[in-house]
Amino acid sequence: MPINSKYPAKANQDSNDLLILIRQLGQDLRMRPEQLRRLHLDSRFDKDLGLDSLTRMEMLTRIEEYYSLSFPEQVYGRIESARDLWREIQNVKPSQSLKPVLSNINHNQQHDIEAIAYDAETLVDVLEWHVKHHPQRTHITFYTDQNDGQKITFQDLKSSAETMAAGLQYFGLKPKQAVAIMLPTSREYFISFFAILIAGGVPVPLYPPARRAQIEEHLQRHQRILQNCQAIMLITVAEDKAIADRLVSQLNSLQRVVTADQLAKTDGVLLRPEISAQDIAFLQYTSGSTGTPKGVVLTHQNLLSNVYAMGERVAAKSTDVYVSWLPLYHDMGLIGAWFGSLYYSMHFVVMSPLSFLARPSRWLNALHQYHGTLTGAPNFAYELCLQRIKGDMLNNLDLSSVRCMFNGAEPVSPATLIRFSEKFEPCGLSKSAIQAVYGLAECSVGLAFSKLGRTPLIDQIDRLTFMKTGLADPVSQGIDALKFACCGIPLTGHEIRVVDGSGRELPERQQGRLEFKGPSTTSGYFRNPSQSQLLFHGDWLDSGDLAYIANGELYITGRVKDLIIHAGRNIYPHELEYAIGALAGIRNGCVAVFGSQNRDSGTERLIVLAESKIQNPELREQLHSQINSIATALVGTPVDDIVFAAPHTVLKTSSGKIRRTSCRELYQRGLFGSSYTQKIKLLFSALLFRSGLHKIKPGFSLIGPRLYGAYAWLIFIISAVITWPLVVCCPRRWSWSIMRSSFRLLSWLCHIKVTVQGLENINPEQGPFVFVCNHASYLDSMMLILTIPMEFNFVAKAELNHQFIAGTLLRKLQTEFVERFDSQQSISDAKKITAVVAKDKSILFFPEGTFTREPGLLPFRMGAFSAAVMNARPIIPITIRGTRSILRAHTWLPRRGAVIVNIAKVMIPEPIAQTVNQHDSWNAAIKLADAARQQILMNNGEPDCSDV
Repeated sequence: MPINSKYPAKANQDSNDLLILIRQLGQDLRMRPEQLRRLHLDSRFDKDLGLDSLTRMEMLTRIEEYYSLSFPEQVYGRIESARDLWREIQNVKPSQSLKPVLSNINHNQQHDIEAIAYDAETLVDVLEWHVKHHPQRTHITFYTDQNDGQKITFQDLKSSAETMAAGLQYFGLKPKQAVAIMLPTSREYFISFFAILIAGGVPVPLYPPARRAQIEEHLQRHQRILQNCQAIMLITVAEDKAIADRLVSQLNSLQRVVTADQLAKTDGVLLRPEISAQDIAFLQYTSGSTGTPKGVVLTHQNLLSNVYAMGERVAAKSTDVYVSWLPLYHDMGLIGAWFGSLYYSMHFVVMSPLSFLARPSRWLNALHQYHGTLTGAPNFAYELCLQRIKGDMLNNLDLSSVRCMFNGAEPVSPATLIRFSEKFEPCGLSKSAIQAVYGLAECSVGLAFSKLGRTPLIDQIDRLTFMKTGLADPVSQGIDALKFACCGIPLTGHEIRVVDGSGRELPERQQGRLEFKGPSTTSGYFRNPSQSQLLFHGDWLDSGDLAYIANGELYITGRVKDLIIHAGRNIYPHELEYAIGALAGIRNGCVAVFGSQNRDSGTERLIVLAESKIQNPELREQLHSQINSIATALVGTPVDDIVFAAPHTVLKTSSGKIRRTSCRELYQRGLFGSSYTQKIKLLFSALLFRSGLHKIKPGFSLIGPRLYGAYAWLIFIISAVITWPLVVCCPRRWSWSIMRSSFRLLSWLCHIKVTVQGLENINPEQGPFVFVCNHASYLDSMMLILTIPMEFNFVAKAELNHQFIAGTLLRKLQTEFVERFDSQQSISDAKKITAVVAKDKSILFFPEGTFTREPGLLPFRMGAFSAAVMNARPIIPITIRGTRSILRAHTWLPRRGAVIVNIAKVMIPEPIAQTVNQHDSWNAAIKLADAARQQILMNNGEPDCSDV
């Protein structure tokens, strides 16, 4: 991880040349620009850059030519990093002094390296790093409608925070004690947050009252949080201090309420405590908490891992400008916007949420004025801009600098993404800039992002099938199609999966509960063991969200607790809320849809609570009919009860999300009234019957997959007991037919439909071939033997050769074993593979080298392609699709599924003369690898994991 890496103090020009050479090699291999930018002398060739042995040989060859020297053979086996390589260069005398001229690499990369604190381990380290390297660089600018607003440099932030930290210690703060911050977006907020960290405390952001008149009620709501985190101090504004002082007598832990000005004017002397990456950086209390508050514990390592991974996905650099109005007590505004800007040394342009709500055009004006490149907001903010930015407000607005506009933190409306993109495209906004993203406080903030440069991906599925079975069956455009926005794939180092009610992973396009894990995930909720226990399922964390995965990418469908089961159908509130909110007479964004259980029938009734100013009975009756028409069209059933509420009565969280659970509680207590009809009462008996069927159905859905998995294993074991001795004992010419027949029978008995496409592309007279195939499951080898109509040799990892059952079988099939881990031995194996390809044998490679449970095509190793070029052997790319869902990595219970094997056309390597230099053959191998990889990507339906 970058937080553990150590840069050299200052590399000299020669070592910089070495890094440039390695970057040029990386560019040839299509490595991600982010990997190349963060390259330094201590980067490990395997873990950080993913260079296989063959690529290392190419790198060393280039370096020998550049420095005019020759390395001894033992060097190949002992270099692990650029520093090791530099040390070897210094120990070898060059045979010539002439050096070729290097081609230039983007000079901004060097600038970015100097401006990004990759080696920091804590947030305080990040600030210290920036102060050391560019103290007067502007970090934060407060947006104003005219001219520049107040600015904060890195030096300002550090020196002011240190002064305030001394004040905190003067008033009694000790290391690891919590301090609550209830401040608006202001200079004081930024300084207070870092002051608490520098003093060794734990910041606890609280949202400030929207109006002064609400302060007393507001503080009462925060009492549970203050009690849970055991805050010893509360930092607030002077106007609220007198009322906030009353909390001191009501809370055992709270000792003092102070203002930022008070902390800055003490005579305290700062004593710097030691802060580590594993210390708590702050507590993020989830919005809308009821009962015991849930404070998400986030360490410095969690936060830096997350902002690094998010920055890597969006190609963040120090020349970026991040514009934000998001509240600083919320994870998207605090971590995603501010900490991300801090880590990458971006210019952070900020305004208060109230400033945005008063005039949404300010957000886009700030992007125009400061040439903003990155920004983000919840879906409602984009809707607000669509409604309130009109006519002449669009004149001269330039959004061409914007690279990413993130839409997250609440359900993302596909319609909003499209409408916003279309409306502001004339202002220079790229259609690929709008991105639906997904994250949650329990994963710091970000979990899944889309690939850069792609327009929003909208999945259209059959509504009725999805509601009844949870299967996301794709359909073409239609009025009855249900649409979800793609949130991309997990950030680097993070994993996701979708599971059923028993925790078993589901196949693609099947809805279930979303679980996740990774370096950004919390260790639990602060002083709340019961909720922490519910959060974890082994190594996985429960997001509380419903989702499905399609082509390796994530689609969020709703919250588990908000799902309404009505008449045997799953209804997702946000879509209905959005449609009803668009009606004239209904306050947009102020609609709550929820289910309420009927005590007599045990079924869930569909309830709509909508804010409206309309009092006229006839107009209300029209709205009633319109809402029922919308509900019938969208979810196939009318609403059971519609409640029109006064403005500002639909409950929301501090971040603007509808609090459906709280609205349901008030409704069930009769505080909103009801309007039951005789017609609905007559339907209760029918609903009761359907509800009974619905409750029985999940039991079968859990038992069925287990029975199938046990059956499949039984068939496999019986087949293996019969097939293995036959294959081992019979001549090889019979072994292949025995295995193929066995696998065909096994697939038929397990109901695995195998489809082969492109068989005509294999002509044995053109062979022998080098087959290259993606790797997704242990089933891949079986499917290849079953479908490729000729014999071939596998290339397998050397450790399999030492296993009795697998090794004996593979040796019988004349498998070539190669070493994956020992650098010196793997070079010999590369030569061995080249020699094998030179023989009259077809050979099959999995160029990814391994497979994972996560969908996606991994970077290719170069051995197969280099050997094909050197021996002028034709390559045939093969794509396997479906095996990952049937038997995923780390899962031993197979499930039903279908497999498609696609055999592409033959690729002939460019002819290479024996007299040409090694660079030409290497470039030909890269070209061949790129072409084969592109062919496999086109057919496997999974994301490209080499450039996300």
